Amino acid sequence: MAFTVAIVTVSDKAHRGERQDKSGDLLEQALLGAGAESVNRVLVPDEQTLIADALRRLSREGRVDLIVTTGGTGMSSRDVTPEATLEVIDREAPGFVEAIRAASMQVTPRAMLSRAVSGIAGTTLIVNFPGSPKACEESFAVIGPVLGHALEILGGAGGECARR
Repeated sequence: MAFTVAIVTVSDKAHRGERQDKSGDLLEQALLGAGAESVNRVLVPDEQTLIADALRRLSREGRVDLIVTTGGTGMSSRDVTPEATLEVIDREAPGFVEAIRAASMQVTPRAMLSRAVSGIAGTTLIVNFPGSPKACEESFAVIGPVLGHALEILGGAGGECARR
C-alpha cells in the first residue's frame, strides 16, 4: 500500500542552518523503503505554535497519511513537540510511542525521559520520534512493520490511503 508522508524536523539549530537534519534524512529513506510514495519535509524551530501550525496544515490541507516528527520530545524547556502534537490530534494512538519506549528501554534507561506522543488528526497518523539519528533508526524498526496496516485501517474504505 502506497502512502504519503511528511517529516517535521523540530530543531532550533537545523532551522538556523547550524546542523544537518540527519534524523530527517534517515527517516525519509526508511519511509520510502516502507512504501511511502512521497515524502514532504518541513523544518521548524522548537516553538510550540510553529510546530502545531505545521502539523495542522499538513494533516488538514496536505493530504498526508502519516506525519512523523523528529526532535523536541525530551525534558528541556524547549522540548515542546508533544504539547504541539496534543493540540492538533483528535484522538491519541499511544501504542506507537509505548512500543518505541519499551524497545528503547532495552537499549538505554534514558528512553524513559521521552515524552513523545502519537495520535490521529482527521485521517492522518502523527508519531513523535526522538531527535537523534540512532534513536530514529531504532524507533522506526519498532513501528515500521505495522505502519501499512495502521494506515490502511485509518484510511478505511473511503480514506485517503484507499483512494491512492
